[in-house]
Amino acid sequence: MESDNVMEIKKIGEYAPQLIEGLGSGGAFMTVMNGDEKNTMTIGWGTVGIIWGKPILMVAVRYSRHTYQLVEKSGEFTVSIPAAGKLKGALGFCGSKSGRDYDKFAECKLATAAGREIDTPVIDGCELVFECEVVYQQAMEPACLDEGIKKKYYTGGDYHVLYYGEILASYQVAD
Repeated sequence: MESDNVMEIKKIGEYAPQLIEGLGSGGAFMTVMNGDEKNTMTIGWGTVGIIWGKPILMVAVRYSRHTYQLVEKSGEFTVSIPAAGKLKGALGFCGSKSGRDYDKFAECKLATAAGREIDTPVIDGCELVFECEVVYQQAMEPACLDEGIKKKYYTGGDYHVLYYGEILASYQVAD
């Protein structure tokens, strides 16, 4: 019998192309929850792979984001990837408005479904989801960053924290 880790590693190999395509063509929803407070934001950056013998999804969250405070407290997150061309309006709204000021779920009529392995929900109606528990985080070190990238993405100095989430569940959702 295969361990859960081995099965998840095999799944991420299957799902990696969908994740990369989703991130590159409109984004995905990163959802966090701490107690009764939940928020989702659009992410367009991330990577998936094997680190420490575990399936890992790494996401980047700026300090200024409301999501940053919630993931710091909860230590977990989900990433929900809509089917190509779906939920574009919601992705646009969730990537440009703050959860401090808006209930993004109500504004975008986004329904959630319970996570299978963690307390944080997933966005209902998405094609592919990942449930992750943070196993490592690293603040970006500006002195180590390529100057071209720094000038293009960090002129205001609002750097990212990189969250490495062990993928505890990954699955496709049927329509």
